[in-house]
Amino acid sequence: MAVQVQGSVSSPMDRPLANYPPDIWGDRFLTLSFDISELESCSRQVEVLKETVKDMLMASTTDPIRNIFLIYSLCRLGVSYHFETEVEQQLAHRFDTLSQLIHNNNYDLHTIAVMFQVFRFHGYNMSSHAFNKFKYENGKFNVSDTKGMISLYEATQFRINGENILDEAFTFTTSHLKSMASQSNPHYAQYIENALYRPYHRGVPRLEARQYICFYEKNEGSNDTLLKFAKYDFNRIQTILQHELSNLRSWWKEGNLESKLPYVRHRIVEFFFYAAGFNFEPRYACARNIQTKLTFIIGIIDDTYDAYGSYEELQHFTDAMRRFDIGVMDKLPTDNFKFVYETILKFHDEAEEKVRKEVLEIGQPCCCYILWLKCMQLDDMLQHICLL
Repeated sequence: MAVQVQGSVSSPMDRPLANYPPDIWGDRFLTLSFDISELESCSRQVEVLKETVKDMLMASTTDPIRNIFLIYSLCRLGVSYHFETEVEQQLAHRFDTLSQLIHNNNYDLHTIAVMFQVFRFHGYNMSSHAFNKFKYENGKFNVSDTKGMISLYEATQFRINGENILDEAFTFTTSHLKSMASQSNPHYAQYIENALYRPYHRGVPRLEARQYICFYEKNEGSNDTLLKFAKYDFNRIQTILQHELSNLRSWWKEGNLESKLPYVRHRIVEFFFYAAGFNFEPRYACARNIQTKLTFIIGIIDDTYDAYGSYEELQHFTDAMRRFDIGVMDKLPTDNFKFVYETILKFHDEAEEKVRKEVLEIGQPCCCYILWLKCMQLDDMLQHICLL
């Protein structure tokens, strides 16, 4: 990007000239076709498989290790959001007896490392002392298998300050995994490279889930039902997100933002990716829409200051922003400033209305719940009177 400022800021006609490159997407997301019947069919499959997987999750509580490994798989496959309440309850119960469980059983490194990841990922401070038994007397780690090495490396990503054993394990596993990657089969080599490049809990959840689905599919002992559920759910969410992005691109196109604000960078796809990256669940559609538009509006304001307005014009614009009143729009110096100001106010009204609807949807069931409680209390009181 090249930015040039010509002349002095005292002249009202002087403005910066920005040469922003066009976005690489063009109209690609405007022309996407959506088969609603296919999406509905996929959603039905997800709901059916969800109940089956939920039964699996509840049944696994009789076996602590099977339970923890299933929760781990749900998280890595990107479907744990379906069972947030169940997972939280099970981990809370499991954590109370975790020390005793580890003490009474001779678990291997892979098992301990997976347990450590699951509990630390969900905010439980599992002790790193569980890894002490996997060190020789000389302080070196006793790790010979690839699976244990990878799991230990991933466990070290959840270390906190002062956990020297995990600092040592990180250095040890990083060095060995780099050499292991070139000697392992392609299936594990790709997984190792991904893990070394970026720890999964620091990545974009949808991308990490996509990678792990491919890895899990080739694993021995993978569960077909769980795999099918993860695939259907991934495809369903991907279709939903594509549809949302298409609508946002239409909003940008139909608003004539490109023609009326040629100096503004076209970053709708980039901003939506950011919004969807960490709030991908279907229930957050409204949040994604507002966040994408808000970030885009901020981008418009930023580019207006950096790549369009003169110093004097921006003083007027800043004053109008402070007032936030449609009545001052006509006092803005150019049509571009007026259009930017109008776009900001329209977005504010739209976001306010969407949030209002969301709050109403929350309030109505809460009111029904309170009414139900009062009715229950009344019934209990009447029953008590009848018994007197």
